[in-house]
Amino acid sequence: MGGDKCRETAGSGLLAVVDETSLPMVYLNPGQVLMTDKPTVVSTVLGSCVSVTMFNAARQYGAICHGMLPDCNGRECYECPERLKYVECSVIHMTRHIQRVGIDLKGLDVKIFGGAEVLASATTTRKRDTVGRQNIEAAYKILSRLGLTPSVTDVGGVNGRKILFYTHTGDVYLKRLRRQFL
Repeated sequence: MGGDKCRETAGSGLLAVVDETSLPMVYLNPGQVLMTDKPTVVSTVLGSCVSVTMFNAARQYGAICHGMLPDCNGRECYECPERLKYVECSVIHMTRHIQRVGIDLKGLDVKIFGGAEVLASATTTRKRDTVGRQNIEAAYKILSRLGLTPSVTDVGGVNGRKILFYTHTGDVYLKRLRRQFL
């Protein structure tokens, strides 16, 4: 199936051309998902948010989400108008679409990034996990439920990340950002 491109957003992303590769470049905002078989470079910046990338080599099909919160508290993800801002729901959304275009989930290379603790805390003891930790746990939990194991993870810590995802190769390039105290 050539030419399949599905891009859902909870806002508008910017489309530009990367000079050195002549590939289209898309900036993925929080609460957005991009799925395509068109060679594209997807850029996003993560703090406590989590991105999950999925790639099928046989079809050169890539998908990426930028989830802001762990889950939608049990609502039906597919019906929820805000589903793409949740890690669990956006992963479910991506896998359902990937299956609809005829790709078996077993053939996916999955990677997880983000979930940093980017805000300085007044205390070192916490009664609850940070949003970043909750997002990481949500990603692992839904991927496990779907029978998917990440091949690469770069999660947690205190530094944000900028990632570039090449949808046609599955490559992800990562740059750690310096911690900024508020």
